[in-house]
Amino acid sequence: MNKHFIWTLACFGLFTFCKPSDTSQVEVFGQKLVGTPTNLIQLASLKETQDFYTWTADRIPMVSAHRGGPYPDFPENAIETFAHVLEFTPTIIELDVAMTKDSVLVLMHDDDLDRTTNGTGKVEEVTFEYIQGLLLEDNEGKLTEFKVPTLKEALVWSKGKALLTVDIKKSVPFEKVVEEVHETQSEAHAALITYSFAAAKKLHHLAPKLMLSITIRNEEEIERMEETGIPWDRAIAFTGLAERTPEFNKALHDRGVFTILGVLGNLDKSAEAHGDQLYASFVQNGADILATDRPIEASAAIQTLAPKTSSKSKYFTHAD
Repeated sequence: MNKHFIWTLACFGLFTFCKPSDTSQVEVFGQKLVGTPTNLIQLASLKETQDFYTWTADRIPMVSAHRGGPYPDFPENAIETFAHVLEFTPTIIELDVAMTKDSVLVLMHDDDLDRTTNGTGKVEEVTFEYIQGLLLEDNEGKLTEFKVPTLKEALVWSKGKALLTVDIKKSVPFEKVVEEVHETQSEAHAALITYSFAAAKKLHHLAPKLMLSITIRNEEEIERMEETGIPWDRAIAFTGLAERTPEFNKALHDRGVFTILGVLGNLDKSAEAHGDQLYASFVQNGADILATDRPIEASAAIQTLAPKTSSKSKYFTHAD
């Protein structure tokens, strides 16, 4: 990543990109974080969250940082990584939740600990005490000083800073995730990711007021969504890893629904190879949120598309 290029981008529109301070520190859960989150999304209630995610023509295009937005020295699913991305852009943080042998919910994508930590074994076969003693590695395998956070810590941290989308691993009971969202009073900040309409129906039954990210990739799945009985104002539509037509995106917009296009993988690689202006074309064709492994670069490319005035702008704050 060319940090000098990113730091010298022009600042305009509703998003402000600023150079991080290498000396600024903030303490979160007893750990020192380098840099202070400055580009914030602040929602105080479920009503505001519903308003934020209701599509309107003046919607502000955004990025969703896949696995929290890892970069060199910043590992995936780490609170320090979330804070790093927020130095550059307001964002939705996508994170992964697994459960330890003693039923503690932690942030971890893989079933095994080997790739992302200096530990070994399966998450579900070790205790939280063991995981507490580990350090996270970045995507290049470099050991960092950062610990594996719990879901509860991430939920508390997110308040007044970022929105979360919570990817629940198969071994994790939905009930435990919903319980922690309620215990931390994080309903306004956490949308839950589902991969089937059956899962969406179950989560909606458990927590009918929470926002859900639901996979909707074609007209048939729009019809199936309507058959679930889940109100459209509780849904964010994940439209898959391939770009959809403007007409399809409009069909969701007509129902007041935001679309999330997964550009992680091939589309991110295309943008990196052929130019980040590709991200702007996705937004122009009706993608509202880009789920990406390159949130800093993608956000820089789409910020010019934000309207100069928007009913959503009241939720964005730049903290100097």
